[in-house]
Amino acid sequence: MSDRYKYAEHYPEDAFKISNGKIDYIDPAITGSIPALFTERIRRSPDDPAYLQYVEGEWRTWCWQEVGDELKRWRQAFAKEELSPGDRVAIRLRNCVEWVFYDQGAMGRGLVVVPVYAEDRADNIGYIVEQTSAKILLVEDIEQWKAIRDAPETLSSLQRVVLLAEKDSVELAHDQRLVMLEDWLAAGADCPDTVAMPEASELATIVFTSGTTGKPKGVKLSHNNIAMNAYTGLHSIAVYPHDRMLSFLPMSHMFERTVGYYLNVVTGSSVAFNRSIPELLDDMAMVKPTILITVPRIFERAYSAIKNQLDEGSAIKRWLFNKAVEIGWRKFECQQGRGKQGLGGIVLPILDGLVGRKVRQRFGGNLRFVVSGGAPLAAKISKVFVGLGIDILQGYGLTEASPILSVNTFSHNKPDSIGLPLFGTSLRLAENGELQAKGPGIMLGYWNNPEATEETMTDDGWLKTGDVATISDQGFIFITGRIKEIIVLANGEKVPPSDMEAAICDDPVFEQAMIVGEGKGYLSVILVINRQAWDRICPSLGFRPTDQEDFSSEPVTQWALKKVSELVEDFPGYANIYQVTLSTVPWTVEDGALTPTMKIKRPVLRERFAADVERMYQGH
Repeated sequence: MSDRYKYAEHYPEDAFKISNGKIDYIDPAITGSIPALFTERIRRSPDDPAYLQYVEGEWRTWCWQEVGDELKRWRQAFAKEELSPGDRVAIRLRNCVEWVFYDQGAMGRGLVVVPVYAEDRADNIGYIVEQTSAKILLVEDIEQWKAIRDAPETLSSLQRVVLLAEKDSVELAHDQRLVMLEDWLAAGADCPDTVAMPEASELATIVFTSGTTGKPKGVKLSHNNIAMNAYTGLHSIAVYPHDRMLSFLPMSHMFERTVGYYLNVVTGSSVAFNRSIPELLDDMAMVKPTILITVPRIFERAYSAIKNQLDEGSAIKRWLFNKAVEIGWRKFECQQGRGKQGLGGIVLPILDGLVGRKVRQRFGGNLRFVVSGGAPLAAKISKVFVGLGIDILQGYGLTEASPILSVNTFSHNKPDSIGLPLFGTSLRLAENGELQAKGPGIMLGYWNNPEATEETMTDDGWLKTGDVATISDQGFIFITGRIKEIIVLANGEKVPPSDMEAAICDDPVFEQAMIVGEGKGYLSVILVINRQAWDRICPSLGFRPTDQEDFSSEPVTQWALKKVSELVEDFPGYANIYQVTLSTVPWTVEDGALTPTMKIKRPVLRERFAADVERMYQGH
């Protein structure tokens, strides 16, 4: 056995699912910066698989040494641009191996990488490029560039725009900044491959938060912030060299970038890049990931699909499914020391063969665990998948923390919580219930915005998360709302709307929801109807709506109000909902109603539905 492996017993027992598992962690405290960490991984694991990508009809695998050889070309191309350490370079790509090449090539020259969300609006991207004075921008194709070029910002700092995909050369001749990727790489071939390795404490990236109000803020993160966040997470959950992730969340956001990219460099595991969200299930079947980094929406959609199938199936199928979940959940609770298995354990293998294994196969059939973050996963949905044998470990964090602050572990897992603090991270509650954090992942501050930095940090150096929380006697953390999103009713009662909105959207008919009622005597809700789900059930209800106007009729709104009341009946009495507005037009990133991380922009929607809100409170 090579001495590069450490035995599992050197780390906390909670971290390990597989007994006698071999690990190969690189300690960032020893290597320093992220490019130094990457260089050490290449040295240790030259022939092991690093990345998989679907190219020309098949999955191509890059080993670590191949990646290292390719990085030389990218560093030379950056060197040709004669940039100075600390200069910013931007990237707007879908998840792909070129994202890694650009990121590592730039950092290896001491540059600061500024990612932008691939599906974001052109004006937001222009704003980020302008704010950071980015010198180089890598985009998919000429159409992406033309949209950004026509944004209001001047983009005067850009000296080079690199196009990944081949297009006609007419535009290239008109703009001297434009160059095809292969031409850009070839032009740097005569430059020496010098490495300007930054210090661990230096700025590595500026990541703009997808704020629900106002312009986004640029979070400054150091090499040490990010690398240590990935490394300390391994004290909670182990990752092995044989593990494989399927990357589909945007790498422009820190959740995927840290946990689905840099973590693999620390551990020596591999990453496969999803072709597209519509092809996610197909890619899971082909790649068979052992780890999935996801957001609740994936499981919410899977739950809705399963529920629809059950509703259309026989009573015996529904009984078998519900019994498999019930007994599987009891087994899970028993393993957590919170109950007894009972006699149901005898029939669980049979039920698992009929139900659980089929559901797990939809996720590739090889999952060891799932880390879910970005938003709360409803306990009802989590219970279903955990009961069917999918280990879901909910975590929590934010960009300003690099991003992970807490996570559940295999032996300490409360699916309705966000888990326990990461090793080396401290969490506390302020007097107003706000969760505050301190640790190695906390940001350097906001880019060119000292006022926002001062507002977000306490006088004694703790990060204000903006989330209201409680902490149990066992140390589990529960998020109960947002400081700025809490609705204060006219009677002074405070209502955190997000949990109620999630409960409403548990029903497949309701695609999106936003609760309103600030300063009013009662709550109301604006709902987006899922037309496919509605079309399936409306005949049984006696409705046959064909267009938007039908959803404003009193019978339909009264049905929706009754349904919503049932979905939120477990919430306090003062949180009852008395009025609804129904829409069939989904809220999207493109129309400005959602952030790139799919959070609703409440001020935008309140303005959009101002007339409806006024109607729902007319006379009150």
